Formats: sequence, C-alpha cells, structure tokens
Amino acid sequence: MLSALFGCSQQGPDASSTAAAPSGADPGAAKAAAVTAAAAAHPAPAFAETAPGIAIDAVPGMTLHRDFTRSYLAMDRWAVFAPPDLPGTPLAALVLDGSNEVTSAELRVGRSDDPAAIAACLTPSAEATRPTRSVDIDGVAFTHFSASDAAMSHYVSVDSYRAVQHGRCYAIDLVVAGTQPDVYDPPRSPPFSNDDAKQKLSASLNAVHWVD
Repeated sequence: MLSALFGCSQQGPDASSTAAAPSGADPGAAKAAAVTAAAAAHPAPAFAETAPGIAIDAVPGMTLHRDFTRSYLAMDRWAVFAPPDLPGTPLAALVLDGSNEVTSAELRVGRSDDPAAIAACLTPSAEATRPTRSVDIDGVAFTHFSASDAAMSHYVSVDSYRAVQHGRCYAIDLVVAGTQPDVYDPPRSPPFSNDDAKQKLSASLNAVHWVD
C-alpha cells in the first residue's frame, strides 16, 4: 500500500539513476540510501506482523492497544464469540478516542494458527444476525457477518470479517459495546453515538493491509 516518493523534480524517469556519481560508487549503498529515504518519508505502520502477515496503519482519532480487555460481553478472545477452546492470538486493536464504560468502539485484529480454527474460519458464529457476504480488504476476500449480544444492561454489536491468509485464520472485528446509560445515577451521556462509531470503524478498515 505504501509507495515511496523519491523527489519532486521534473526530470525524466532515469534522471535519478543517470545523475553523476563518484567513480567507483557502491550501487548497494545507493540502494540502501534510497530505502532509508523512503522509510523516512512514510511512517511505519502502527502494528505489523513479521512478513508474511497483517499490518495496521495509524488512524487519526484512534489509539492502538495490544489487548482486548475493554468489553464485558466481547471478552478478550482473539475473535469475538470464538469458542473458549479455540486457541488464537489477539494482535492489536484501534480504539476510538473517547471510548469509556458507557460506550466503546474498536477495530480488533486477531489470528489463529490452530487447524480447527482455520477449518472453521469462514463459518459465521452462532450469534450472527445477517447473511454472510464477501468483502475485499486490501485485495483479500473476507467473509463478513454481523452479530450482537446483550445481558445485564450490557450490549455488544459486531461486524466481523474472516479470511484464511498465509495459512492462518485472520479475524477482524468492528466492536461497539457498552452499558445502557440509564443504569447510572444520574444517567450518563455516551461519548459518541453507535451510528457514528460504526461509520468510523468501517472507515478504519482502510488502515488494514498485508505485509508480504
């Protein structure tokens, strides 16, 4: 996704390679310098697995966390509603700024290398409330479904995306969760509406890409 800009002059495409260089200059050193310049021009992702794997760019208005511990109903499993006996690894979460115990919103990315998880990767959870459909995320087809749950004044609403890539099951969950405001005395105002949170989470999918 990231493309390097090596300059803004109007020279032809071979200008940088044909420019005068000291006799005996090391081509390897020149290439290393170009790579360094590209890295400086384009910040590293907020999170990235060792290649091959998944990465997440920074998103304004969202903060990166390395745990999934903010929701009572969504638990801290690698994928929302994943069975407790299905192992996996929570990788990273982009949490919408302002999230609190009344309403929180986050994009979660998890992964499982377990054969059973890979085999069942594209199967919607029992909590799914809408039919599945295919969604492209950076060139990879993900199975998308929606799910929700509620209990003891708590609620969670999830848009889930699942794909098998690089021989692993990847789970991306857009989670809006919280507590009904009227259980507080006095009632508390949520930091943002659920609709606004869902729109921002959906837009943040553009931050997900692959490291090959």
